[in-house]
Amino acid sequence: MGVVAGLQRQAVECEELGSPMYAELLRRMVDDYELGGASTGVLGSYEGHEWDEAIALPLLGAVHRLVLSGEAPELAGFYPSVGGEWDPVLGWEAFEQVLQSRAAELRAVLLQPPQTNEVRRSVALYGGLLQLVEQIPLPVRLCEIGSSAGLNLRADHFRFNLADGTSYGPEGSPVVIENAWSGQEVPRATLRIAERVGSDLSPVNPLTEEGARTLTSYVWADQLERLARLRGALAIAREVPADLRREDAVSFVRGLELSEGHVTVLWHSIMWHYLTPADQAAVDAALAELGATAGESTPLARLRLESPSEWGDEFLVELQTWPGGVRRVLGRADPHGQGMVWDLPFEVS
Repeated sequence: MGVVAGLQRQAVECEELGSPMYAELLRRMVDDYELGGASTGVLGSYEGHEWDEAIALPLLGAVHRLVLSGEAPELAGFYPSVGGEWDPVLGWEAFEQVLQSRAAELRAVLLQPPQTNEVRRSVALYGGLLQLVEQIPLPVRLCEIGSSAGLNLRADHFRFNLADGTSYGPEGSPVVIENAWSGQEVPRATLRIAERVGSDLSPVNPLTEEGARTLTSYVWADQLERLARLRGALAIAREVPADLRREDAVSFVRGLELSEGHVTVLWHSIMWHYLTPADQAAVDAALAELGATAGESTPLARLRLESPSEWGDEFLVELQTWPGGVRRVLGRADPHGQGMVWDLPFEVS
């Protein structure tokens, strides 16, 4: 695709997902890059690289990290995440200065995959789990691949407010998700999480200052509501333990075992496209093999928010359960978990 096309595409996505600041920055970077400016010094060496179209978010995250750590004071006044106010002219000039002065440092970190751990995606997990446990009323062993920092493993400690004034989840939670979902009514089943375990190739420890800063850096700096949710989830993580492992998805799923009197749930969101086709097939095969051993007292489920190729660009919430392996679509949302709509479930396999 190329660097310019990647920046242009990400600018559109930022605009559509509510970050006018980042959309403006990316469009200015396109102009600057094409003129051989400071952006070229940082991004030019990645032209033609297999990740050239995905370079925008790592760059924005790396610069944001400098702002959050106090290492880019010339930018701080323009970043709402640290109390600044964005200005499209002066802000770009300050951003350009950082690109010039930190070019080598920024180039060195651009191939690190973003660790977004978007907290709002928990709407799909929480609502899907409620529908699952209404069907299978057992305690849940919640397992996640592509966990990042494992924040969504604590989704049952978040508060979900609906437009009609009703709510789900505990009162007083530091994570409050407004207009969480619409569509079909979600059952108010009793959700009991017995175990929380996740895996990631590069897990982030949310209990450390460095880990918290890394996660914050990948939240778009003008999205204060997202930042508030993240900070609330970090507070919950300090109180609610989860086992987070440095392990690839295939090994993690192959190592799963079923448990008597529990429903074992594999959860993943907006990570499937990072796996190779071979690894995707291996995860599917391992789950099918484990599902073949599932029984009424040792059920297995897979809950995911992804965009399967057969469904095009739409992000669907899918639930598959064993015994039986029946797969159903429950709803749809955007990749940040916004616009979550629960549909009448329908089987797809």
